[in-house]
Amino acid sequence: MANTLPHSMLQTLHEIVQAINTSVDLDEMLTAVVKKTGAALGADSCSLYLLDPDGVTLRLSASTGLATTVFGSATLRVGEGLTGTAVSRNAPVFAADAQASPLFVHVPGAKELGFQSLLAIPLHSGGKPVGALNVQTIQPRKFDAQDTAILELVGDLAGGAIDKVQLVENQQKRLEELQTVAQLSEAMTSPLYLDEMLNLVTESITRAMDVGVCSIFLLNDDKNGLDVHSTSRTTLNYHNMPTVPIDGSVVGSVAVTGQARYVANVAHEPDFYNQQMAKQAGIFSMQAVPLSVRDQLIGVLSVYTARPHVFTDKEVSLLNTMANQTALTLENSRLATNAAVVREMHHRIKNNLQSVAMLMRLQLREADKLSTAEVLRVNIDRIHSIAAVHEVLSEKGFRLVGIKDVLQRIVRSTSQMTNPNHPIEISVGGVPFELPSRAATSLVLVVNELVQNSIEHGFGATQGGTIRISLGRSSDDFIIQVIDDGQGLPPEAEFKPNLGLQIADSLCVEDLLGTLTFKRLPLGTEATVRIPKDLKN
Repeated sequence: MANTLPHSMLQTLHEIVQAINTSVDLDEMLTAVVKKTGAALGADSCSLYLLDPDGVTLRLSASTGLATTVFGSATLRVGEGLTGTAVSRNAPVFAADAQASPLFVHVPGAKELGFQSLLAIPLHSGGKPVGALNVQTIQPRKFDAQDTAILELVGDLAGGAIDKVQLVENQQKRLEELQTVAQLSEAMTSPLYLDEMLNLVTESITRAMDVGVCSIFLLNDDKNGLDVHSTSRTTLNYHNMPTVPIDGSVVGSVAVTGQARYVANVAHEPDFYNQQMAKQAGIFSMQAVPLSVRDQLIGVLSVYTARPHVFTDKEVSLLNTMANQTALTLENSRLATNAAVVREMHHRIKNNLQSVAMLMRLQLREADKLSTAEVLRVNIDRIHSIAAVHEVLSEKGFRLVGIKDVLQRIVRSTSQMTNPNHPIEISVGGVPFELPSRAATSLVLVVNELVQNSIEHGFGATQGGTIRISLGRSSDDFIIQVIDDGQGLPPEAEFKPNLGLQIADSLCVEDLLGTLTFKRLPLGTEATVRIPKDLKN
């Protein structure tokens, strides 16, 4: 093929290879690939889709011809459209008149109606699909074997490079997690509330050791049992877990002997207390070490994996080191004055009461339109929402909060409160990302207001349906969409945002420095929140 290519084409391919090999930022590399590939093939549009972690959603990540406003939010499913079909078949797909093809699917908002011919190929690395690449032209065009070979060559290079850059990003994240552990000793000496500090410890150990769950058990006042005071990465409410007896339990034996203990499979260990809890949490292997200060045992630190695992000497040594630091911090915390705790409690209560007061002041605008019962119900719902957000964030104990995880937990609670006779299915999908705790609080409140608005006004009391929360990202923004298949928005002239939507818009603009927009769908409504990726609050 090289002998038949003009020098300009060879030069362009060289530039593509150079861009792929030198880029370390994923968004930068994807932009370079679509720009140079589109130019190499003389196409009017070149678009690249990346496969979401769910393995079935292709998300538009870069393009030279489609609308930039849908980057990170526009999606196709594997097997959907010409591009999705290329991935499902693992082969190129071509259509001279794409929009006349029975396989064609229009991507909403992408502004691709002016294109005619389309050639799509799958992207893969190590035999696994990672996305898709397509080129489109305005004038009808027959892409020949050479065009297809060039696009497949770029696809092979891009697929491996995407895998490489994602690996670098994962390694960077791993380094940051290890740095978090290295800074843990300093954090332990700061005047944090005890529960926050313990949550910080369990989450740090979970990340550093790459385990499924980490728990801290402390000896109760009667010295005959161990109470769980912190558990990471689990939906279980550990505050309501029963005391684990000293006698006849794995962690109890660690407390009695002061020696570490390993369990290969907790399901086959008769001394493991609460087998039902282990099944719910999805844990398999376990390693427990004592928490002690000056030879006085105060509790047990344990980690659990979701798959069979034998802990190495290095891992056990790291766990012992963290246990010693934790035990010393607990002892110092117990000896510290209560002034810091009182100040922290006062600060949290004051902030929550101010939030409640703000919402009630806003509610005064509509007080004459609602009954007393309706006013009380609306405010009770909002107070519960604030309480739920702060509870989830306090359990995390980190400055950065995983938005997808928080929303999934909020959604589980919200779904249970819908009318069982007209159920509304609420789901969360897309690309996980993290935000600082203050921004995360505002964003979750925004999404909660949008979901509640869909439930109340999109479906009413006699209609069920679905609400889908989709997370994505572009090169500059995080994108959160709330999409329902309800009654839809009223005509534009009649649309007046209610109090909940006003609150959501205010939080987007003032707290998140972003935007909130609405779009009428053939069936339902799409609300889109865009916030800058470099948000520091």
